Amino acid sequence: MTLGADDLVLCSGTFAFGTSFADRVHAASAAGFDGLSLWVQDYRGGRADGLSDADMRAMLDDHGLAVAEIDAAWWWLPGGPDTVPGELAGAFAYGEADVFAIADATGARSLNAVDVFGGEWSVDQAADHFAGLCDRAAEHGLLVHIEFLPWSRIPDLATAWAIANAADRPNGGVLVDSWHWTRSESDPDLLRTLPAGKVLGIQLNDGPAAAEPDLIDATMHHRVLPGAGEFDLPGLIDALRATGTQAPWGVEVFSDDLHTRAATDVAALAADALRKVVAG
Repeated sequence: MTLGADDLVLCSGTFAFGTSFADRVHAASAAGFDGLSLWVQDYRGGRADGLSDADMRAMLDDHGLAVAEIDAAWWWLPGGPDTVPGELAGAFAYGEADVFAIADATGARSLNAVDVFGGEWSVDQAADHFAGLCDRAAEHGLLVHIEFLPWSRIPDLATAWAIANAADRPNGGVLVDSWHWTRSESDPDLLRTLPAGKVLGIQLNDGPAAAEPDLIDATMHHRVLPGAGEFDLPGLIDALRATGTQAPWGVEVFSDDLHTRAATDVAALAADALRKVVAG
């Protein structure tokens, strides 16, 4: 199944951490989504529950779902550690070979690349490493998109695009998440100028107009459903469409409130909100 501009994707973080692979699939399908994103932990949870790769692929196929992005590549930038230290170790206890194997097993569309560790690298150095990641990912049929995070060394669209553009790979581009877009104050005029096919991922969510004191806490715990906050989602969606992007529309809402609810309720609420904002 190929995901495109008419399709809706339920992103992993919208569910409570620890929601089973089977519950994710059932809930996304019942709400009418066309795809879902996966973290490595989601896949490993399915295997721990006794599902084989064939079982998971069959479950996806039976429910008419494709896997959008695998989240996330953390190792790709120069100068980073071979393993993730400290409190992030559990969340990022995997490497490139693991991700490619999961992508092969699930038929994933793309890989999301983020900056976790910062460092002293230049845009040109990052572009060289991104080009290598794209080339290796292409062997597995994967697109690769850079997601910018306001507190990172890739803090905005301009930086993410500078890296992807310099890498100049046919399967490489950027992902636009409306929370990071709004908090980074990225330039909609720049977004409109991006070549067709270079916005490879979209994740919509909402929040207050004023930035929170702790951005990381807010983005991981206090997002709200699209249309329930004060972000200029119509303006962002208009700019995204101006690029000619064929990326599916994703919804990613890290929310302590949503995470107390049943997976089927979460998926239904997310689908309704996403459809309304995309329809305009």
